[in-house]
Amino acid sequence: MSYASIIKEIGRGADGSRDMTQEDAKYLYGAMLDGGVPDLEMGAILIALRMKAESIDEMIGFLAAANERVNALQSPCDGIRPIVIPTYNGARKSANLTPLLAILLQRFGVPVVVHGLLEGFGRVTSGHVFRELGVMPAASHTQAQQALDEHKLAFVPLPVIARLGVRNSAHSLVKMLDPFKGEGVIIAAATHPPYLDTMREVLGSQGAHGLLLRATEGEPYANPKRRPRIEHLHDGVAEVLFEAEHDSLKMLPHLPEEPDAAATACWIRKVLDGQLPLPQPIANQLAACLLAAGYAADLNEAKAIVAVETGGHVAASA
Repeated sequence: MSYASIIKEIGRGADGSRDMTQEDAKYLYGAMLDGGVPDLEMGAILIALRMKAESIDEMIGFLAAANERVNALQSPCDGIRPIVIPTYNGARKSANLTPLLAILLQRFGVPVVVHGLLEGFGRVTSGHVFRELGVMPAASHTQAQQALDEHKLAFVPLPVIARLGVRNSAHSLVKMLDPFKGEGVIIAAATHPPYLDTMREVLGSQGAHGLLLRATEGEPYANPKRRPRIEHLHDGVAEVLFEAEHDSLKMLPHLPEEPDAAATACWIRKVLDGQLPLPQPIANQLAACLLAAGYAADLNEAKAIVAVETGGHVAASA
């Protein structure tokens, strides 16, 4: 492949550039991940992609190349799809409740892999909250598999599962990675609607299983104050499980007063112990996860299971 010719095609700016085919995009991104692109050409390619923005076909090719290089994990359960939760933003204004969703799924015996960054750059990451809850990051692929086998929950830093950064295209790609090679249910979340559209199309083209929703501060848990639209991606279709809530709030759910990791972990423990109610939007997301994982036969059963297992400690919906 001639990197010079690719740069010539994609490097003409937002209006004059041409998109790569899926095949070329996959080949190029594979070479980039494998260290086969010289530094000068690599810089030019990254700048060109940033200027023109990636097409759907390019993202499909990039994701295919990335997934081929993911260190695969094996689900410890037969008949239940594992849940994959990408966590790459962290929280700044409100509590990061991604760990709550993961631990709730773990309590149902659903295997969960949370992958993301350790450093928050001023934000409270899921890793920070997990540490307060006694869940340590896996230092190796072997440790990740062991945690999954023994505890049904593994928090895996990105370098353990894939050689990817989080700049340019990779920031979107990491949120669609499946370390279970197509067997996982990916919680795909984004803040901006165009990214949700891209995720829907890219994951749909791969026949992936997932749940698509608007992120909360970039994190993949349902906004506890007002439920976002939640779609179930499966068999090439996007099925709406819950519509977004738009009505004015009748009451605010009881949430952590501070977004720091210690306060968030303390609040999560109280919810898990039944001392505080589980916010209804997260209960809905949990039900959606149980359905997508195959734990429940339909959404009504999933919602009933959540209601029973939480002992009715669910906050009233807005």
